[in-house]
Amino acid sequence: MDTRIEVIDKRLKNIRKIIAISGGKGGIGKSSVSATLAASLAKKGHKVGLLDLDFSGPSTHIILGIRNYDFPKEDKGIIPSKYFGIKFMSIISFAGENPAPLRGIDISNAIIELLAITQWGSLDFLIIDMPPGIGDTTLDIIRTMKRVKFIMISTPSKLAFEIVKKSINLLLELKMPIIGIIENMKFSENSSIKIQVEKYQLPFLGEIYFDKNLENAIGNIDKLYKTEFAEDLEKIIPKIFD
Repeated sequence: MDTRIEVIDKRLKNIRKIIAISGGKGGIGKSSVSATLAASLAKKGHKVGLLDLDFSGPSTHIILGIRNYDFPKEDKGIIPSKYFGIKFMSIISFAGENPAPLRGIDISNAIIELLAITQWGSLDFLIIDMPPGIGDTTLDIIRTMKRVKFIMISTPSKLAFEIVKKSINLLLELKMPIIGIIENMKFSENSSIKIQVEKYQLPFLGEIYFDKNLENAIGNIDKLYKTEFAEDLEKIIPKIFD
C-alpha cells in the first residue's frame, strides 16, 4: 500500500467539504465554474481552497487573474499561496507557464504527491477542478480522497451529455456521491438535459445561461463577480450546500 494515502487522510481531515467539479469533456466550463464557485464562497467569508488538477491545461489561475505566481512556502509540507481569499494550488505554482508533459503513472504519482505534501489546514470547502476524461485522475481522486463528492457539468449539447453520462455511470458504479448536475452555457428554454438528469434520479442543480460578457471578465475577479454567469451560479450555491 502507498504510505502517502495515510498522509493524505491527515492533510484533508480539517476540510469540511471536498467537491470535485467534473463532466468528462473539455470545453464545458468546469474551470469557470470551479474558479467562480471558489471566489464566490470566499467572498461570503468561507475558508476556501481551490485545487486545479488539469496538469495539461490549467486555467483557473487565468480566470481569477492570478498573474504573479508565488512559489508555495515549505513547512513540513507545502503551504498553498493565497489569492483573493482562496488557498490555491496548481501545477503552475511549480512550473509557471512551462508545459508539464506528464503521462500515465507519472500523472498519478504527481497527483498523489501533491495531495500528500499540501497543507490545506482548516477549510470549509476544497473545490477541485478536474481535467477532462474519466481516466487515471478521476480514479486517483476516488482512491485517495475518501470524502470527495462530485458536481457534474454539462452543456445543452446532446453530445456533451452523452460523455457526461459515462462519467455519471462510472461514479454510480463506484458508489461515489454525486451532489447533482449543472447545465452550463444554456441558450434556450429547452429542458432536455434536465429530463435526462431526472432519469438518473440525480438532483438537477440549475442552469447557467450563456453569458457573452464572461470572456471580457476573465482575468479580473471584480468583473467576474458582476457577470450573469456568476449571478446564475450564485442561485445554485444554496442547492449545492443544503
